[in-house]
Amino acid sequence: MSDITPREAFDLLLAGNRRFAAGTPQHPNQDATRRADTAPAQHPFAVLLGCSDSRLAAEIIFDQGLGDLFVVRTAGHVAGPEVLGSVEYGVRVLGCPLVVVLGHDACGAVAATRAAVADGTTARGYLRDVLERVTPSVLAAHAAGVSEDDDFIATHVRHTVDFLMERSRELADQVAAGRTAVVGLSYRLAEGNARLVVSRGLDLPSAPARHPDTAPTPGGR
Repeated sequence: MSDITPREAFDLLLAGNRRFAAGTPQHPNQDATRRADTAPAQHPFAVLLGCSDSRLAAEIIFDQGLGDLFVVRTAGHVAGPEVLGSVEYGVRVLGCPLVVVLGHDACGAVAATRAAVADGTTARGYLRDVLERVTPSVLAAHAAGVSEDDDFIATHVRHTVDFLMERSRELADQVAAGRTAVVGLSYRLAEGNARLVVSRGLDLPSAPARHPDTAPTPGGR
């Protein structure tokens, strides 16, 4: 599956989401045969960095199965070194042609950060680290005169995409070479559909398919 282009991977992902939103999922790659086929190695077609929200299960809302998505999830899809390393692993080692940042409406991390910024307060424990990583997005949205929840979410998705591209030279190089694209999507919980917010490299000419690296990997690869 990793031999497909970034555009083909993107279209495949959105086709699955359209099936889910329409209530006609196919539940592909979820049987015993697929389980056996993917046991020796994994070849996902996309890295998905999404929010940990329990209503945002990636394989379900994009109607995918075992071995299709390399999923990284944190509250508010915030990214630190471990997340950056995981994304690079999916791109460099597994050869994924697509990286997706997935935000959603009614995001608790964004709402809590907006409240903290408004009140001048902070959270306790490690939750404070999550809010601190979302704060630049909230401040940027305020500076742009944003007032609607959807616009705050879209701003945070864009900031996360920019963060990945700026901090990961590996990812930026893969995008520049046409091997990988990075997209930001915003998901609506009630409707079940995901819309494109921002893309980097999606329409660049695609480079020849590159076989994934053969370095030892977690999970049997």
